[in-house]
Amino acid sequence: MPASAHQHHSINYIELPLRDADATKAFYSNVFGWSFQDYGPDYLAFAGAGVDGGFDRAAALAAPGGGVLVVLYSSDLEATLAAVKGAGATISKETFSFPGGRRFHFVDPNGVELAVWSE
Repeated sequence: MPASAHQHHSINYIELPLRDADATKAFYSNVFGWSFQDYGPDYLAFAGAGVDGGFDRAAALAAPGGGVLVVLYSSDLEATLAAVKGAGATISKETFSFPGGRRFHFVDPNGVELAVWSE
């Protein structure tokens, strides 16, 4: 198995709210030259932004103004989950699978939701 190109506990991915997929793709591709990979009608991954990321319809529905989700990478998801719980953070979304890996969400001491993923 080749070594992962991801750095343990680094910011690795950012998710933005998605309201209009066609308008989002047109805007970001025309203005910034980003490319997109569709994962169904509710998720667009983007490339060419200097950091990996995506636009998620669920993020737009979660709050009226939507929000940005910062996603950290872990080479050992279970150990990171235990450390996050041990530090007293609230787990807002238990570990789940998605195309490409697994992740969980937590709320930090400031009330900010973040996620951690692994292959």
